[in-house]
Amino acid sequence: MKKDIHPDYKRMKITCLCGNVIETSSTQQDLHVEICSRCHPFFTGKQKLIDTAGRVERFQRKYADYKGKKKAEKDTGTDTEK
Repeated sequence: MKKDIHPDYKRMKITCLCGNVIETSSTQQDLHVEICSRCHPFFTGKQKLIDTAGRVERFQRKYADYKGKKKAEKDTGTDTEK
């Protein structure tokens, strides 16, 4: 290998917003992330909905009786999609 062409490989800390700190090695300095394996819903099994401006409630109201309409159409034999 050639000398003096490779970046410095040093210890770094990855800090999450939840407070989790992971120590690893990298060519970069410290890194701050918003979500990590300790607080991500896939790994924790808990679902967190981050609702801004009531989007979840608006979606649920809009499609609340969607399944009911589809079932009624199926039972009566009418089909609006062609």
